[in-house]
Amino acid sequence: MIDTLVFDMGGVLIRWDPAGIVARLGVTGDDAALLEREVFGDREWVALDRGTMRAEEALAAFRSRLPERLWTAAERCLTWWRDPFWPVPGMEALLREVSALGLGIYLLSNATAALHGYFPRIPGADCFAGGVVSADWKLLKPQHEIYETLYAHCRLDPGRCFFVDDSPANVEGAERTGMAGTVFDGDMARLRRTLRQAGVPVEA
Repeated sequence: MIDTLVFDMGGVLIRWDPAGIVARLGVTGDDAALLEREVFGDREWVALDRGTMRAEEALAAFRSRLPERLWTAAERCLTWWRDPFWPVPGMEALLREVSALGLGIYLLSNATAALHGYFPRIPGADCFAGGVVSADWKLLKPQHEIYETLYAHCRLDPGRCFFVDDSPANVEGAERTGMAGTVFDGDMARLRRTLRQAGVPVEA
């Protein structure tokens, strides 16, 4: 019996779009491709989510690889969450429906510790009872240790949980620790069908 849902954040609760973040800064053309690659596509971003690098260190690394004209934009990329979010359509309604059914709702996200400050701005955030943020524990999905940390920290039974993430590797990692899940591709109707098949009585 599923009595708890666990959600990823980026790509699930809100749209995660590095190219869109760069475009919103007014950077275009070759500069946009360069900025996106050097900020979001290199090892520093992973280290930030793991909590093993400070933002100041990452920014210094970005600046070492970028022309000076892009330094301010790189710094803005590090604080992307200060701009309005792009909520995933239909997700807030699903969260509130699941909450009204009495199911527990938890977060499991690869993110920096800054998440604690901006998470309340995400539509439906008030439905969450808790969760695990990767940087707090120096772990990343799909390491099995981060799932085990979630179960222990939030006192969850993985056999009664269902995980929603946009990464196949992360869902596979959850399944290896006993938590069923599904890969979310933005199709809310499909997600609702999958939840119903798992025994969660949400509307079709």
